[in-house]
Amino acid sequence: MSISKILLYYQFAPLSDPRAIMLWQRDLCESLGLKGRILVSEHGINGTVGGDLDACKKYIKKTKQYPAFHSMQFKWSEGSADDFPKLSVKVRDEIVAFGAPGELKVDAEGVIGGGTHLKPEEVNRLVEERGDDVIFFDGRNAMEAEIGKFKNAVVPDVKTTHDFIDELESGKYDWMKDKPVISYCTGGIRCEVLSSLMINRGFEEVYQIDGGIVRYGEAFGNSGLWEGSLYVFDDRMHTEFGSADDPDYVQLGHCVHCGEATNQFYNCANEPECRVQYLSCPECRERNPYCGECAQG
Repeated sequence: MSISKILLYYQFAPLSDPRAIMLWQRDLCESLGLKGRILVSEHGINGTVGGDLDACKKYIKKTKQYPAFHSMQFKWSEGSADDFPKLSVKVRDEIVAFGAPGELKVDAEGVIGGGTHLKPEEVNRLVEERGDDVIFFDGRNAMEAEIGKFKNAVVPDVKTTHDFIDELESGKYDWMKDKPVISYCTGGIRCEVLSSLMINRGFEEVYQIDGGIVRYGEAFGNSGLWEGSLYVFDDRMHTEFGSADDPDYVQLGHCVHCGEATNQFYNCANEPECRVQYLSCPECRERNPYCGECAQG
């Protein structure tokens, strides 16, 4: 029986011909039987693909042969091509859609003017040294934080990354501007951009976690500063860094209908009118397959 895996990766680097990269990546994935999502822009590449283990290894080898991607780091996760409906490879203005393509500057070393990178161990050390002055700032959509976040994290009221600039400029977070702020997101890519946007708006001491929540969770499991489950953008919907039966595991999510503990998101059955994902226990999902708002309507 073959072994399957999912790869997560990104690289910020100037690309003179994003369309040529897109065509090459599409042909490469198709030849290896990989499925997933890849975005390419003049700023770099961002992808999540799944498939046979040997195919994933060949994909890494071929992709890193391109000079701009030679130093790209790949993160492995459990899963397969079946976790994705198809292969999608597209050219976009941004590989993370903050709505600020003209503000982002990259060179061969990556994002220019972004936050200081911290390895997972350095995150814990900074918190030990600076205590309550350290602010964890969630760089994801607020929905993702419903099932997992860093302890005492600030979770901005955003539904998409496009909301972040208005949120940062609203004045809500001015009290943080002279404090050490650790921005975090799933694999690190959103914080590459977010940290630079924050610095450009007067935040003085901004950090980001190397490899994001994924790398931190791999290092510390349920025994670190992370609480709960990690939302992922494929059919799994969530993943954990240790057993949910572990005494250190913290259950954050609750069913919108009955309040029971759950970390499982579902798509509202009122599609295509409603595209909300909501938390539900299996029993309530069976009886009432709608989000809280549609259930009341």
